[in-house]
Amino acid sequence: MDTAAIRPAHSIPAAYLDAFERHLRAENKAPSTITTYRKACDQLAAFLDARGMPGLTGLRREHIEAFLVDLQERGARPATVAQRYRSLQQLFRWLVDESEIHESPMARMKVPAVPSEPPAIFAKDDLDKLLDACKGQDFEARRDTAIIRMLLDTGMRRAELAGLLLTHIEFDKRDGGAAVVMGKGRRPRACPFGKKTAAALDRYLFARARHPHADIEALWLGKKGILTDNGILQMLRRRGAQAGVEHVYTHRFRHTYADAMLADGMQEGDLMHLLGHKNTTLIHSLYGASAAVGRARQAYRQHSPGDKL
Repeated sequence: MDTAAIRPAHSIPAAYLDAFERHLRAENKAPSTITTYRKACDQLAAFLDARGMPGLTGLRREHIEAFLVDLQERGARPATVAQRYRSLQQLFRWLVDESEIHESPMARMKVPAVPSEPPAIFAKDDLDKLLDACKGQDFEARRDTAIIRMLLDTGMRRAELAGLLLTHIEFDKRDGGAAVVMGKGRRPRACPFGKKTAAALDRYLFARARHPHADIEALWLGKKGILTDNGILQMLRRRGAQAGVEHVYTHRFRHTYADAMLADGMQEGDLMHLLGHKNTTLIHSLYGASAAVGRARQAYRQHSPGDKL
């Protein structure tokens, strides 16, 4: 390592964080994972610097705990705090492996508890409003309709959606089609979609053929070229504001998709493959809980003791 690049005035020198990021890229981690890890590292470094806390060799468990508490006090969700914990855990493990520190300050820490709660899903009325906000024949109206339908019909992640190429879309004359995405761990998988999504894609592709950047391989285009994952998020927020629907983000479509599939009787193992998970643990504990709540409410409506009096 270039020691001249290490600035002792900082609790965690930028050279270490840059090297850790290169290590993650060498391990072929997904771009979204690398971004998440780096964000946690940068946040910790800024927190330690702002409070004049020790450098790497002096870091202790209480310093990391103070950072996590600060995140909570500033309104971070429990899942976000747990995510930051796991990201930092990987940083310090790497520093130990590289012999830059003798022991991780997180060696005897436990991951913060994340309360089990059903994920937020879209009501049908909200989805109708979002699609109504995208009505029109112009390029953006067709593109945004296709994106929203694709998210709802496949449950794919934002990075997976943004990474689609024209060649990744396969149409089927009878059943819609499928999109081949590159998931976490660089694992490809097919995401089937229905007839209405296929029709929305057709309308978008007709408009896309007239776009100034139609020769680009990326499926989704913006005014200046490729529509990035951040551009997709901005579009969803804009359409949500137009429709009067709050909290419009890609993972909420993923939750809605999973909830609908389970409520309709899909087996957890099948849903695991469609969502790109390695096992059914998350399916059962998170999405399964959401579907179970819905089934319980429906059962109550049928058997309400108060209505029988």
